[in-house]
Amino acid sequence: MKKRSWGDVFRNAMEGLIESFLTQRNLRVHAACALLAVVAGLFFHISQVDWMFICVAIAGVMITELLNTAVERVVDLASPEFHLLAKSAKDTAAGAVLLAAVFAVIIALFVFWEPLITWAF
Repeated sequence: MKKRSWGDVFRNAMEGLIESFLTQRNLRVHAACALLAVVAGLFFHISQVDWMFICVAIAGVMITELLNTAVERVVDLASPEFHLLAKSAKDTAAGAVLLAAVFAVIIALFVFWEPLITWAF
């Protein structure tokens, strides 16, 4: 087996990111929410610790969405017809994204609640 170069590894990873971004609506929605969180963080001058929480939340949601996409594609390839186990695998992966997104919202509430209330009133 031919050993792949670091350039090949990164190029393949970037192709996967770009292809997923172009084809997966939910990934674009999550990216828009992440951009909103970053803009809000810059606007409110959040602390370094708050930035760490926001970055971990963003990464968690984006990573789980990408893994969900990978699971869905592999399941579709392995089981083109409906199968309860295929449905279960897809639903479980989607549940992981939902859980990550819910916790990201909770983190955003902790980080932005006070600055938002102070700014608004």
